[in-house]
Amino acid sequence: MDEANVSAEDLSFIHQQAFLVQLDGQIIIRLVIVLSTSLLFFYVNSIMFFTVRSKPVFRETSRYILFANIVLSDSILLLSNTVLYSFAVAYLYVFKAVCSLVMLCCIVSYTFTPLNLAVMSLERYVAICFPLQHAEITTQRRTNIALGVVWLLASLNFIIDMFYTTVTMPHSFIAPTFCTRERLFINKWQLDLFYGLNGFYFVGVAVIIMYTYVAIMIAARSISTDKESAKKARKTVLLHLIQLGLCLSSYLYSIFERMLSTISLTLYLHLRVLLFCVTFILPRCLSPLIYGLRDDAFRPLFLSYFRCRSGNIKPAVILH
Repeated sequence: MDEANVSAEDLSFIHQQAFLVQLDGQIIIRLVIVLSTSLLFFYVNSIMFFTVRSKPVFRETSRYILFANIVLSDSILLLSNTVLYSFAVAYLYVFKAVCSLVMLCCIVSYTFTPLNLAVMSLERYVAICFPLQHAEITTQRRTNIALGVVWLLASLNFIIDMFYTTVTMPHSFIAPTFCTRERLFINKWQLDLFYGLNGFYFVGVAVIIMYTYVAIMIAARSISTDKESAKKARKTVLLHLIQLGLCLSSYLYSIFERMLSTISLTLYLHLRVLLFCVTFILPRCLSPLIYGLRDDAFRPLFLSYFRCRSGNIKPAVILH
């Protein structure tokens, strides 16, 4: 695209998103780095998901069902963000329908993870504070219903946007566009809804996680409570709070990107790759990996599959 043939607004947008680049050796190297890193962590997440689904005891236990969904969600987000990054680097126009499909995967999986963390914290809260009712409350059926509600809440924002676009501009889906979230908005209220609903979700999740952490701490002081189980549950909920912080790091991407856009374009393009890896790729990969490796029942089986060893390892699931 010739710079003389685009408006000042488009040029500002292009520079800010680092779209106006030539596919030279440096760009290809950066693209290879991002793709290889994403595929590596996607492979790790795939092994983790396969491990959780490989044994009936995992498939039927509430905490592992929730964990499997968070690994699945982060894997979808990892791939969809990598596709968006590839579109950006290649300065590629795509049909709005294709962009909407990629954004569906990206936005829903991005929103699902923190909401699922709240459900996982509540499961640990029930296990410690109501141990006698834990098996009855956290049945496989109820866990699946809770997950269905969480996936629906995560999709709500995008469903509203697509319904509004379909009603007001149905032919816009065949128009080529840069694939960014902002390019899918038609009116300002959609952007306000996007940030408002996400902000409400994150604040609500933070409150739930902190409440369950305090409740478990109080329960740990009770004589009738299993001290070791309460200690592990407290650390698990604290890890969920750290995971929520890692999820929030994605919000910092646009802020840092605007700050970096004021420097030279060459340095900006290099730092943008590092920024993408640190804020989008690493948080969504390290978080489930750390959570999985600290689980005594899950870790041996996961390491066995990761090393391509087919041993008869029987996981001893600790329910409380």
